[in-house]
Amino acid sequence: MPVNRNALIRYRTIDNCLRNRYKKWTLEDLIDACSDALYEFEGIDKGVSRRSVQADIEMMRSNKLGYEAPIIVVDRKYYTYADKNYSITNSPISQQDMQVLSEVSTLLKQFKGFNHFADLNEMVSKLEDKIYSQRTHCPPVVDFERNDNLKGLDYIEGIRKAIVAKKTLCVTYQSFKAREASTFCFSPYLLKEYRNRWFILGMRHGRGGHLLNLALDRIESIEEHEEMYRENTVIDLATYYNDVIGVTKSPGQRDCEVVFWIDNANAPYIVTKPLHHTQKFLAEENEGKVFSIKVILNYELERELLGFGSKIKVLGPRILVKQLKQNLAKSLERYDHVEKPANEVREEK
Repeated sequence: MPVNRNALIRYRTIDNCLRNRYKKWTLEDLIDACSDALYEFEGIDKGVSRRSVQADIEMMRSNKLGYEAPIIVVDRKYYTYADKNYSITNSPISQQDMQVLSEVSTLLKQFKGFNHFADLNEMVSKLEDKIYSQRTHCPPVVDFERNDNLKGLDYIEGIRKAIVAKKTLCVTYQSFKAREASTFCFSPYLLKEYRNRWFILGMRHGRGGHLLNLALDRIESIEEHEEMYRENTVIDLATYYNDVIGVTKSPGQRDCEVVFWIDNANAPYIVTKPLHHTQKFLAEENEGKVFSIKVILNYELERELLGFGSKIKVLGPRILVKQLKQNLAKSLERYDHVEKPANEVREEK
């Protein structure tokens, strides 16, 4: 059974709605959501009929597309999934979906040679590999880095839409340091990925209206709010992270030159995969090479440098050298006070 693009958009929209268990969804709510999605993605402004959405729900409940979605009606009014963990995105890819994916892959491949679409290369490779493994029932031939247990990924699309539409979000968030979660209004500006974790940069309402960087895996709930969106007038989003490793940065923070020596055995790793785009080779020195990068000093930079262990020595600036020496001293102190395993203690007794 052929499924057109508009129907796929409606199925995905209904699925996103029913997965959001913080709201009770009536049929009218689902109709509105589908109408908004078709207008956003296809520019269709005539809306969606009641009969179409009812037919979509029945199609999702059936096995014609392989979904067999457990859609139920609560209190004879509200639609939801009987299984809170269900999503059509967890279902096997149907032949119709495969056809759509193949068409998308063919279209994207036409742009792979253009410099301004260089970021598409990895995405196209991922898509082609997924299509290959599904069609041939063979293991993937490309193993991309991923974290299947990462929380918060389901918020990405909603946040992206809020940024585009300039909508305020109501966020319930608990950082690793906080004893309990807090809820506040937030104007989102930019989604940022770093080492398979996702972050959102934006302005927190109240408390002076300062920039805030939130980790998506620490968000407990998020939804649109009617409070007025606060435009970004503080930073250039296109270049904000150019002088930083990671995501930790405050407006007005200034970068500095970080100089480091690394032994000859590990220097090739630094040459082929620079720590930062500002990296420069400075000199050959004492069985190693000296490089520099120009970045803001932050936690992620320290962790990156410490990861090389004894293979690296930071030469400047002094404040960074001092901080790294303190961290290394603490590490040595921990090793000096390692408790013996329980089995060794028993043997001594």
